[in-house]
Amino acid sequence: MKEGELRAVDGLSYSVKQGECVALVGESACGKSVSALSIMRLIPYPPGITVGGEIFFEGRDILKVSEEEMRQIRGGRIAMIFQEPMTSLNPVLSINRQICESLKLHLCMDNASADKEVVNLLKLVGIPDAESRVNDYPHQFSGGMQQRIMIAMALSCKPSLIIADEPTTSVDVTVQAQLLDLINDLRAKLNTAVIIITHNLGIVARYADSVNVMYAGRLVEKGPTNALYEEPRHPYTIGLIASVPRLDLPRKKSLSVIDGFPPDLARLSSAMCAFSPRCKIAIDRCKHERPELEMVGKDHYAACFRNSEINQLAEVS
Repeated sequence: MKEGELRAVDGLSYSVKQGECVALVGESACGKSVSALSIMRLIPYPPGITVGGEIFFEGRDILKVSEEEMRQIRGGRIAMIFQEPMTSLNPVLSINRQICESLKLHLCMDNASADKEVVNLLKLVGIPDAESRVNDYPHQFSGGMQQRIMIAMALSCKPSLIIADEPTTSVDVTVQAQLLDLINDLRAKLNTAVIIITHNLGIVARYADSVNVMYAGRLVEKGPTNALYEEPRHPYTIGLIASVPRLDLPRKKSLSVIDGFPPDLARLSSAMCAFSPRCKIAIDRCKHERPELEMVGKDHYAACFRNSEINQLAEVS
């Protein structure tokens, strides 16, 4: 591949209010996790680099603050729950030591106070027998318990914003519900803003206040959850919703799929709709011009030239 700029995230813009849960939805490699790492300023360099844009948090553009200031924000005011807890937790350090590190760094706690707070945090996220397990190591916990520990670490400094990147990837369905209910309850209790990154539309429908749908690094639709589910205005969103298995349909009915594959971002033209090669209702204009987000309802935006007629067209197709 020729050297050049590959835009993993391109022109993404959305806001999160205090106490609100906002979802980022899309297929793998659409830019969801990269956008979250950009907020935390954790994009590895090389090869990644932020070439432009602004990220405002509590009135400040955090792309312009010093690395020392960013270390105070990261983990203190903004926390992240990573996708794979076993690769995020240090295997040679006890759980107590790993959580204590944030408490001492950001809250300036002494050893005794930090140790006590770690036990309280483990109890808060539902770790049984927290007093005796606080000095255990990550491998001594199940996947679900490890994810609870990650949530405890994220909550340790009472951040204003929590970014949950596929927080239920490594656990079974029952534990998924428990973890998501836990995050939601803590959000309500602490009035913390949450960005949840997922491809699971069932999670979005139950927990998110608003949804941002991403495709090929760009935002193709955003709006309140109810509006987006009741009247999606982009063919990609319609395809995602239709692909969710439903128990109320006949058993022999085939699962709906979105034909084709995500585009190669290195070869993607900026003068076209990235979804057009996979879109059943694409017109010639879609192949020569890139649609921008436009309002289609109250706080509801879609980037599709045919958004006004899309529901009738989807039914016909």
